[in-house]
Amino acid sequence: MDDACRQAEDGAPHGAVAIAEEQAAGRGRFGRRWVSPAGNNLYLTLVLRPDVARLRMLAMAAPLAVCRAVEAVTALQPMIKWPNDVQVGGRKLAGILIESELSGAEVAHALVGIGLNVNDPVADPEIAQIATSLARESGHDVSREFVLAALLNEMEALYESGDVYDGWRERVVTLGQDVRLAFQDEVYAGVAEDVDAEGSLLLRTSDGRLLTFEAGEVSLRA
Repeated sequence: MDDACRQAEDGAPHGAVAIAEEQAAGRGRFGRRWVSPAGNNLYLTLVLRPDVARLRMLAMAAPLAVCRAVEAVTALQPMIKWPNDVQVGGRKLAGILIESELSGAEVAHALVGIGLNVNDPVADPEIAQIATSLARESGHDVSREFVLAALLNEMEALYESGDVYDGWRERVVTLGQDVRLAFQDEVYAGVAEDVDAEGSLLLRTSDGRLLTFEAGEVSLRA
């Protein structure tokens, strides 16, 4: 993402892609480390130049594109944990990190970072119980080139059409769950009732309030 940012600032065109074979300082949401070994997975960042209306859509389009790409190449059926983690069987398959730069009221550029576990055996003890890969779930190695091509095709189609909400919403496994949501040093509890057209989560608390969250960290309540 750092390389992609420099390319964007140097005038890289809309749709440019920066790809890494491995990352020494891969990062995810909330500054967490993204384990990025060489040779097995996909680590890429798209440089996009959306208008303000399309910027919010990216958080829905990117995980949906990953899901559709995986389905195009394998027999797996990924789902989405709000807001944009892609899962198979409850384990994390891919993560999305979106960063943007504004110029006044306009979007100078947006960076859509995607880390997708393809053939990594997920042996790192830090993530072995919560992460998975296409190879682990399908029982055989999967072509990274095929997955990458499918992912870029799906992302382009969704971006151009703008038709992402329904497809994204129907894959959000968080809906209907009794959850805890951490946001800005506060923790909220309730039922994940729905998501709106902007991608925000609607949380129904025990006292009947309906709260709207644009971001946050969700976990299931015991």
